[in-house]
Amino acid sequence: TIHIMSTTTTPPFPLPPNSYPHPIYNNQFQHLLIYNAPKESSPHVIFVALNRPQKRNAIHAPMWVEMHKAFTTLGTNGDDIRCIILLGIGKAFCAGIDFTDSAFGLQDTNNNNDESEADVARRAMSFYPQIKQMQHAFTSLETSCPLPIIAAMHGYCVGAGVDLACCTDIRYCCDESVFSIREVKLGLAADIGTLQRLPKLIGHSSFLKELCYTGNDFDAVDARRIGFVSRVEPSVPSLISKAMEVANEISNVSPVAVVGTKKSLLYSRDHAVEEGLDHVALMNMSGLMTDDLMRSLLKKGGDEDVRFEPLLSHSRL
Repeated sequence: TIHIMSTTTTPPFPLPPNSYPHPIYNNQFQHLLIYNAPKESSPHVIFVALNRPQKRNAIHAPMWVEMHKAFTTLGTNGDDIRCIILLGIGKAFCAGIDFTDSAFGLQDTNNNNDESEADVARRAMSFYPQIKQMQHAFTSLETSCPLPIIAAMHGYCVGAGVDLACCTDIRYCCDESVFSIREVKLGLAADIGTLQRLPKLIGHSSFLKELCYTGNDFDAVDARRIGFVSRVEPSVPSLISKAMEVANEISNVSPVAVVGTKKSLLYSRDHAVEEGLDHVALMNMSGLMTDDLMRSLLKKGGDEDVRFEPLLSHSRL
């Protein structure tokens, strides 16, 4: 049974006042909120909100599992969602991994059970699949979710929060935002994607390596200067407003073109130029046959009644 929450309830901060729970998706998650943007102004935009405000959205094992489920589902069921805004409920975007969760295996190194007495090689082999599962959950934002994702970050974004933000397509923040690649201060190398993705976002700069080797904080000014974010807003409401404005722009062009563009950008990031050209040529063999080409021309010519059809549900076994 699906229980539809009242749309008159005030959404938790920083969701906009007229947003409301998605009648299907929101009920599937305990640690994420899936909210529709105001239908009148943003019918194709959805919010995915990390929802552990008492922990500043530190990610524990259940939230990790839910994120993988969310980003392999949204945009693939014929739901006509065309852009996602990712944010955190409460005072922060994300405070990293919740190391108080015993699922991460950092709590009981001195106990006497059989597993802790196994040799190092066996324990390492046991833990490796969990690291890969955590990596795959974040990678799903790129490879499983066909839609552009805008990260709207306020407050702290540290450790795994930076890993998560690196997987999004567009990143905005507030002028009070604070970032940190914090893992070295916890005694480990970041292993969920920052060390692999961030250099491709901002380059292998001296400043990048300083941040990675020291775990020091950097602010919104530095984040904008190095290209980690493309906009810095003076307040949380203006941050959400700007994210919605850009999400609406994305939603008003051909979804076939947008999805193809995301696929090509991600493929080209990890391949040579010639390989990227071959990839987009193969996509556009069929992509150029879409009716959206003519609709786009009509829209560009001033036809305000042009609408782009929803993408179909992904075929699955």
